Amino acid sequence: MKIRAAVLERTGGPHAVQELDLAPPGAGEVLVRLGASGVCHSDYNAIDGTAETRCPAVLGHEGAGVVEAVGDGVVRVRVGDHVALSWAPWCGTCSECTRDLPWLCSTAWPAMGTGGLMDGTTRLSRDGEPVYHYSFLSTFAEACVVPEKCCVPIAKDIPFDVAGLVGCAVTTGVGSVWRTAGVQPGDRVAVIGCGGVGLSALMAAVAVGAEPVVAVDAAPPKLEVARSFGAAAGVLWAGSAEATAEAVREASGGGVDYAIEATGRSEAMLAAYLSLRPRGAAVLIGIPRADAVLPLPALTIPRSERRVLGSIYGSSKPERDFPLTLDLYRSGRLPLDRLVSHRLPLDEVEQAFALMKTGDALRVVLDLTT
Repeated sequence: MKIRAAVLERTGGPHAVQELDLAPPGAGEVLVRLGASGVCHSDYNAIDGTAETRCPAVLGHEGAGVVEAVGDGVVRVRVGDHVALSWAPWCGTCSECTRDLPWLCSTAWPAMGTGGLMDGTTRLSRDGEPVYHYSFLSTFAEACVVPEKCCVPIAKDIPFDVAGLVGCAVTTGVGSVWRTAGVQPGDRVAVIGCGGVGLSALMAAVAVGAEPVVAVDAAPPKLEVARSFGAAAGVLWAGSAEATAEAVREASGGGVDYAIEATGRSEAMLAAYLSLRPRGAAVLIGIPRADAVLPLPALTIPRSERRVLGSIYGSSKPERDFPLTLDLYRSGRLPLDRLVSHRLPLDEVEQAFALMKTGDALRVVLDLTT
């Protein structure tokens, strides 16, 4: 079938919306007609080279839509189902999967790097030449073919823009609080970086009863937004990790139990660690450059039992956590719709990234129904 999609021709290049060929789903695959796609900073990492990406490619990994066709052997979804898409399928047989860590699947991660689906081949083409997938999904398009395990059925009254964000930003932030850290009522929490992922973590901390929740950002308007989401205090980046951590310790009454770092910057990671009180944990969810190094004051680790926890995709299982998160959205405990600050058509994908870079947007969503 023919679809319109935004194609990144090369690292550092612009997007061009053009017509592509999309092959039908193979065995274990699903064709989804997309309703919306979030625009995530991880997509920008593919553009600027932070994350090496095979090009030409269709980016986008926060999508939701309606199942239009299924391949042989598909049993989890049916034609007509509304689905949120996860970029983390799993094989079920590798050592990580058998340890019940499917988000770390050692089969899926290498396959993702090929620019194909789980078998390493692409369903996208242009004039007979391959166009590559991004994170198995490629949601900057009218439709996509994805592995069945990327599809999580959702209720039909959930807006596609909200469901799409649950596919990455929301789950990364919420899961880091609920799954990786296991924040409990009364725990002190700091969130460093108040973009879509950080605000999702902040909402999750507030919802679980953490107190206080301290927001940290370099932009004063972001701190005002964080307060509107329930932050008890806002700390403006003070120019260094040490000075910022001191301000967090003061705002929290002596340091936090968990510091969620959502920028991917080494100095912010260090600030998270230095913000902790004894036995606290810095939860690192931002994606740094491959050559980034995090220096820590080593003596403080054994003497205060401070910890550093990595978190990818919020240590989440999409089939379990997407429905739970959306149920809490429907009940009003997680106001996820407030994350969407801009809605643009596919043709304005470059404007979406411009808004991201200026910091004027919380989360930009591409409306793929127009």
